[in-house]
Formats: sequence, structure tokens, C-alpha cells
Amino acid sequence: MDYKDTLLMPKTAFPMRGNLPNKEPKRQEYWDDTNLYEKVQERTKGRPLFILHDGPPYANGDLHIGHALNKILKDFITRYRSMSGYHAPYIPGWDTHGLPIETALTKNKKIKRKEMSIAEFRQKCAEYALGQIDSQRKQFKQLGVRGDWDNPYVTLTKDYEAAQIKVFGEMAKKGYIYKGLKPVYWSPSSESALAEAEIEYKDKRSPSIYVAFEVTDGKGLLDGGEKFIIWTTTPWTIPANLGISLHPELQYVVVKAHGEKYILAEELLASVTEELGWDSPEVVKTFTGKEADKVVARHPFYDRDSLVMLGEHVTTDAGTGCVHTAPGHGEDDFAVSRSYGIEPLSPVDDKGVFTAEAPGFEGLFYDTANKNITEKLEEVEALLKLSFITHSYPHDWRTKKPTIFRATSQWFASIKDFRQDILDEINRINWYPSWGETRLYNMVRDREDWCISRQRAWGVPIPVFYGEDQTPILTDETISHVSDLFREHGSNIWFEREAKDLLPEGFTSEHSPNGEFTKEMDIMDVWFDSGSSHEAVLTQREDHRRPADVYLEGSDQYRGWFNSSLSTAVAVTGKAPYENIISHGFALDGEGRKMSKSIGNVIVPSKVQKQLGADILRLWVSSVDYQADVRISDDILKQTSEAYRKIRNTFRFMLGNLADFDPARDRVPEAEMEEVDRYMLHRLQQVVKDVRANYEKYEYSPIFHQIHNFCTVDLSSFYLDFAKDVLYIEAKDNHRRRSIQTGYYEILTALVKLLTPIIPHTADELWEHIPGAEEESVQLTDMPEPRQVQQMDELEGKWDHFMQVRDDVLKALEEARNKKVIGKSLEAKVTIVPRDKETKAVLESLSYLQQLLIVSEANVTDSSPEAQAYRYVDVAVEKHPGEKCERCWVASDTVGEDSDHPGLCSRCAAVVKENYAN
Repeated sequence: MDYKDTLLMPKTAFPMRGNLPNKEPKRQEYWDDTNLYEKVQERTKGRPLFILHDGPPYANGDLHIGHALNKILKDFITRYRSMSGYHAPYIPGWDTHGLPIETALTKNKKIKRKEMSIAEFRQKCAEYALGQIDSQRKQFKQLGVRGDWDNPYVTLTKDYEAAQIKVFGEMAKKGYIYKGLKPVYWSPSSESALAEAEIEYKDKRSPSIYVAFEVTDGKGLLDGGEKFIIWTTTPWTIPANLGISLHPELQYVVVKAHGEKYILAEELLASVTEELGWDSPEVVKTFTGKEADKVVARHPFYDRDSLVMLGEHVTTDAGTGCVHTAPGHGEDDFAVSRSYGIEPLSPVDDKGVFTAEAPGFEGLFYDTANKNITEKLEEVEALLKLSFITHSYPHDWRTKKPTIFRATSQWFASIKDFRQDILDEINRINWYPSWGETRLYNMVRDREDWCISRQRAWGVPIPVFYGEDQTPILTDETISHVSDLFREHGSNIWFEREAKDLLPEGFTSEHSPNGEFTKEMDIMDVWFDSGSSHEAVLTQREDHRRPADVYLEGSDQYRGWFNSSLSTAVAVTGKAPYENIISHGFALDGEGRKMSKSIGNVIVPSKVQKQLGADILRLWVSSVDYQADVRISDDILKQTSEAYRKIRNTFRFMLGNLADFDPARDRVPEAEMEEVDRYMLHRLQQVVKDVRANYEKYEYSPIFHQIHNFCTVDLSSFYLDFAKDVLYIEAKDNHRRRSIQTGYYEILTALVKLLTPIIPHTADELWEHIPGAEEESVQLTDMPEPRQVQQMDELEGKWDHFMQVRDDVLKALEEARNKKVIGKSLEAKVTIVPRDKETKAVLESLSYLQQLLIVSEANVTDSSPEAQAYRYVDVAVEKHPGEKCERCWVASDTVGEDSDHPGLCSRCAAVVKENYAN
């Protein structure tokens, strides 16, 4: 007889290799064909709603690893919620307006913008954006992200634009929208105003100059001829200088140096003396800033005054304490000048080129003009020092080129009018991580009015008309009419029709006695677009509501979507559009560097999916602390693949040993299960409890580590290992065997469900092989609930203690193996001497101690002279003197006792005779 045929070896069609790149697309196709998303929604209908509102990615270009991190995290949340008592629909969205699409058309697609009308160009933009959505949607689905992909929200659709106009109108109705002349971030490269959210800071090399302004009218305080010293890193703003700002409470001094009298803050005298190389300057006069109010100096090279003004914004952190003031190019400059009745001067055009208002520099690009202006200052002997510094400077986040501050007439949303309401809501919301609250709070607290107008073509028009006297017309009637027009025709109608044809029929206004109207040609900031999604999506979709439960985006969105959504929602409703904010960090390479094509360290999601599989990428997402910056590289993904392999093989082993198990027929009642099996179920319950708690807290790396450790330590290194001697060797219906199988079944089913949000492709594949699984997909089931395993109160301590004792024995076996006393542990005979009564009681109560320790014989005695001391027990290890059983490989003194089966131990001989006699 071939004894191999009498062993109940594992059998399963679940393969060892995942082959994910080939299998996942087929499974995704199956999910689509069977309408799995709709089936999940139907199953959970009627449950409490849970809404994760998708922050719309920009519809341009292939997905990068940040996209994958973001969407996979969202998928974890919605999948978990739909399996834990909620109805959790997921509506993906796309942001579609803005400069990148205009640039893609004009540069990459070679569209000749000036050869077509605005409406025609906008139509090209829309077509391009929709094509990009199709491409990105396919890539998101390849990551296994489940959602209503056939019905996303898109910011260019008619209904969305109509809802956005409604938000704008409500804010205007409350007086929050106004047009004004103010310095704003201006991008010469984009030829448009920018919001703070569109600014990023990068290092820039700039000239650093000290300039003298001569006093012409000292107002009785100064004699005249003294010179105020200003310091600036933007020489190009000198032609726009209209004043010098002093702090009213600071002490200023007049000092003699190099034959001149100079004025600066007393506190900065030492640093300026060093900078300008003065030799023992003499202080001849001291006064406070407020005493010098309205003193008049002369512009260095123009025949005009430069008025001394008082401003609290002046500091002594750097410079001279005398601040060059160009109200057309700075917020503080603008504010202090306005309080003195001085209008801003901004002599640069949309492209950053000087106009005729800057004589001598007309036609020069502002940055180029730095040199010319510096030379002019030197020519008139006003330049005291020129050097260069590298400092952090605002750049256009899209073109990556420097911005300037420029006073232009723009549309603004007045944040200050409801700022406190926003701050109160920030305090009420839950933040993950907690520092997000402080970050957004400080941004809002310090924020000035929001510039919402852009000088571009591709976006939602600002729905304002102008009368014949150029008064803006913005009424409930006009807003409602425009919203209706957009809902019916789309916003392109604004550029296709004349102003009079966009107004309500018969509309009249005192500002247009002749019935002539014009329309605003600026568009809205794209952050106003996406920031209106709480109105356009949450209140418009049947299965949604405002506020959403969760907004989850990258940490850059504190200044972006988190911010604009909060501002528009509080403005319109008085409440935040979300209850919880979760932010994630950026994806860096394995060394913590930013990904760059030039460095060659970019990890592309589609490439990972094709080489390793989406589930590997998803498992990586679950393994990192996503609330900080995360690292990813080929080596890191290799480690993730290895962890996946261990988890997969653990599940495969359990499946293989359930080949002859029918839960309806073979399941052992919990009260009748063996102690060790109940103990493992108890360990499982702790995993279930901890995993679910972490899902609730949106913390996934603990889930990864808990399940990975349970699979590799509790299961593979213990439960699955020792159980082979029962599962393979005993008769099919042996009670101990069926008890272990019941344990495997319970553990496998629970773990597969717990991992479904993270690796859904693998979870569904596993589900197909689990005996007795009735649902077509594990996604149509609920998460396991942690429970109390029967009769575990008194057994938990016993088995916890045994596991500690087992560690001692394993150390002894390892040492014996290193000394060549034994090879495999089944060759060993161990003698164990308990070091305390508790340990003795535990060991003596275990009927199958040798199986639990995977040795051929284990004896518990009161003493053994050969034993080595460990923490709980003394252990002696020797090679077992008995013969090795041909069937179970256990060394036993009983091998040869049965004449029919001389190569078997008595246990195996009995099993074979009873079950394989024929």
C-alpha cells in the first residue's frame, strides 16, 4: 500500500500564484457585466447614509501615484461602510475648467486659439476634457475603485454649472460678492489673476537693493535733504512707488554717514551700518514714526512726491524700518495708501510688461527691467547697495513661473463678512490628522477677500451685466435667469449670445435708460467651480445629502478644495459641507525625494498594475502611514508583494484543508470544539475588534500589520503548522480534525471579509473557493462582528500562558538544532520541567502537548539534570530513539508493532486499518 494515498492532503483550485495583472482585468469586467456596484447599493438601500464626497481630480493627463493613493483610500472607506451597516454610494467627480486644458490645446494639440471664437474654443476644451475623463476613468477602475462610474459629476455639465451660478447668486444676495481694485496675485505667464490656492513657493534669485529717498518737506521735524533708506528685493516696483511707510511706535534716527544724513529705524542701525559699510555713523536726531507722519520725500528718478505714511505692518525683522510703498503692487501698501487717499499705480500690463505709466521702461518685461531700474538708481546716485539673495517666492502652480502682485479690477468674495462663522465650523469638525484643524483655522483667520475672477476663456462665466454707466447689474432675477439658461444650454451660451439676449425678457434698469447692456467676460476661479460641489452634487443627487460625512484629499487641499468648499457652503448655508476632514501626504520615492522624470524615480500606477497587480498597490496603500508623506519604490513594492504572498498562501493552506468540509454538515458546535480551536477563534475576535476599530478611525496601516501578523505568527507559525498532524493523518470525520476545520472556516471567512476593502480582487477570488459561500461576491456580505467565544473566560489565561511556555521550548529546540542534536523538530523528544505551579498545571492539562509543540514526544516532569533554564520552564532536548513512521513522520517506539503495517506507528496503523482496509 502506498501510504501517501491514505493521507488527507490539502486540495484546492485556488492557485498559489496570484497572477494579478492577468486576472484583475477579467474580474473588473465581470463586476461591470454583473452590475456589482448597483447590487451593493440595492442590498444596502434603507440603511443609514454614509457619504464620502469625492474631491474632483483635474481632467488632464494620466494618473500619477498621488491619484492612486487618494482614490484607493476613498475606496477603503466606502467599501468598509457598505459592509458595516451603511448605505455608502460613491459618486466620482472631475474638475474640468482652467488653464491646463487651454494650454494642452494650444501647445500640444496645436489649436489656433485666435482663429476661432471664444465659444468655438470652449467647445474644443470641453471635448478634450471629456476625452481625458474617459481615459482617467478607465485607469481608476483598473485600480479596483468601485463607484458609479457611468454617472460621475463633472464641473462642465449643464446642471453643475447651473448649481454653481446659484451658489454665486446666493453669495451676491447676501452682499458677499463685489468688484474692486486691489492688488492680487497676478501670473504674467497665465495672464490672469490667481487665488492663494493657486500659489506655490519656490526659491528664486532676486536683486537686493538699498535706495535713498530725499526729504523735500520735513513738516518742521526734518530740515530737508535727509534721505530715507528703503530696502527691497523687487527693484521693478520702484517706478510704482508713491510712499514710504514707518511704524508709528518705532524709534527712528537721523545719522551722519559718508557726508549724508540718512533716516532709518534705530533698532536696525547696527545691521544697516554693516550692510552699507558705514564707519562710525553719528546719530544726530531721534524721533518716533508718528512724528514723521506726512513728511514728504522725492521719488528717486521721477518728479513726484513719495509721502511718509504710518502703518502697523512695518517690522524690524529685516531691512531698514522704512518700507518702500507701491500701492499697486502689495496688499499692505494698498491698504495704508488707501487710508491716506492715495490711489494705486500699477504700470505693468497683463503680460508683466511696463506701460507708458513707467517712463523710461515702457515695453520691458518686469523681471528684465530690474537691471535697468537698478542702473537708473545708480545713475541718480540713489542706489546705496546692490546684492543678490535667494529666497522663497510665490509661483504660479500651473506654469511654475513667478507671480507678481498687481492692482487690477477684480471680482471678490468677501470672506471677512462671515469669517467667524467659518472659524466656528472649523472648531466643530473632526480632523484626521488633528493638526489639520489648526492649519485651516490659521489660513481662514488670516485670509483676506477671495479673488474669484480670472481672465481666461475656459471656465464658468461670472454672470454679471453692466449698465450704460458701467454699473454692475447682479440681481435675483438676472441670476435665476442665467442659471436656467445654463441648465438648458450650458455656459457656452454666455459667449454665443449678446448681453441683451441673456437677460430676462423685458428687463430694464435705471443704469441703462437706452436699454443697452454689456456682460462680464471674466470667468470664475476654478476653486469656485469645485467648491460649489456641495450644492451641485450633495443636494442634487437622490442618494446624497449635505453635509457629507467625509472629504478626503491631499494635504495641499487645505488651501484648495477644503477651503473653497467651506467658504461657499458657510456663505450659503451657514454650515460646513462636511463632518470629517481626512488628509493624506505626498508620495515620495524610497529615499524620501520628490518624484521627478529627470531623476527617473517616478512610480506610475498603470505600470505597477501591469507588473504586480492593483491589489499589490492597494496593499501598499494600506501599509503606510498615509497622513504623512509616504514612500514608494520598486523595493518597497517588492516587500509588499512578499507580504501579499504570505497572506495569500496562508489562505490557500486553509482552503486546501477545507476541501472535504461542508459547513452545513461538518461544522462542530462551538461548545464542542477543542480548546485550542476555541482559543484561536478567540484570538480572531481580537483581530476583528481591532481591525474594525481602525477602519472606523480611518487608520489602515494597523489593519495591514494586524492581519499580516495574525497570518504569519498565530496561524502559519502555530495553528496551521501543528494542525497538519491532525488534518493529514487522522480519519476524515475525526472530531479533532473537524474541530480544526471549523476553526479554519471561521477564521478564513472573517479574514477575507476584513480584507475585502483593501484587496477586493483577491477577496472575491477567495470567496469563490470558500465552501458554503452563498453570495456571488464577498462584497455583498457584512463585516464580521467581534463576539465572545464560548467557555473562553477560564481558558484564555491558560492558553496565553501556554504560548509563552511554547516560546521557551522553541528556543530550546533551536539551540539543539544549532548543536546538531536534532534536525527537524519531529526528531526531538523534549523533557519539560515547569518552574511554577501555574505552568505545571497548564502543561499537564494538555492531552496533545507533543502535537502542539511539533515534537515526537513531550514529557512534563518535576526535575531533569540535563534541562536548560528558560523563563517559565527548564527544557532538555534529545533525539527521539524511536523509528520514524512512514506515514506521519513522527518518531515512535510503536513503529513495527503492527505486523500488517510494520512501517507505521500504532496511531497510523489504526487509522489505515479502519479507513483504508480495502
